[in-house]
Amino acid sequence: MTESEQDPFPPQGVDLDRPSVARVYDWYLGGTANWAIDREFGERVLAAFPLLRPIAIANRLYLHRVVRHLVRLGVRQFIDIGSGVPTMGNTHQVADEIAPDSKVVYVDNEPVAVAHSQVLLEQHGDPKRHAAINADLRNPDRLWQRVIETGVIDLDEPIALLLIAVLHVQQPGPDGVDVGPRAVARYRELLPPGSYLAVSHITDEDVPDDIADKLVELKRMYDTSSSPVIWRSHAEIRELLGNFDLVPPGMGWTPDWHPEETGPTSPVIEFDRPNEAVIWAGVGRKP
Repeated sequence: MTESEQDPFPPQGVDLDRPSVARVYDWYLGGTANWAIDREFGERVLAAFPLLRPIAIANRLYLHRVVRHLVRLGVRQFIDIGSGVPTMGNTHQVADEIAPDSKVVYVDNEPVAVAHSQVLLEQHGDPKRHAAINADLRNPDRLWQRVIETGVIDLDEPIALLLIAVLHVQQPGPDGVDVGPRAVARYRELLPPGSYLAVSHITDEDVPDDIADKLVELKRMYDTSSSPVIWRSHAEIRELLGNFDLVPPGMGWTPDWHPEETGPTSPVIEFDRPNEAVIWAGVGRKP
């Protein structure tokens, strides 16, 4: 089979001159919404840092556990920003397992991610409860307006805002400076009281020395070949939650957050050392 036969025809606006973070992540998770340029980059990354694939899967399982736990706490509305390409269990599918009345809006600015999300929802979703939109994390007010326009989310009820493995991809403003934390602060303001904010983010703090060396190389590869990335400290990641009250057990490595919420058919990901997971994560509740 030729490369052109393997790859689907790309949606309009897709840049195939550079690998895409969303599409490479999809490839790490075993998805098919990626192109040769993404797979070639991903193969180079895994050759240098093979542990990255289980790290990515562990992060995805963290998303699943967050959704299950928050649904059990009564949350019925989710906004998944930087949702990426639908793969390996999506937010609305996980939520529907427990609460068939749950509502989800997926948000991304990668055309492939949005197109595939829309196709998935057309086939297996409910237009009254699910939507996928193209919007930019860096413009919170415009993004929020697009969410409102879907008619899916009730702003008078608590919302769970998911920012999973998206903020370590730099979000440059007009001056080239990362505006991620400032944007997140605005999202915290927009959320109604009683809402939740879930984050996960790569850190180079308190990781094994051999893994720290790999993270230096990983950053170099992404900075030069795809989208620039940024690793934050534990304190900087905690600051993304502002004055929100931490949901027990607080901040920690992705596999350690409510492991009892892991689905019965989920893949088993084990690390020799917990900090090999390299992604620091937590959930906060708005007072």
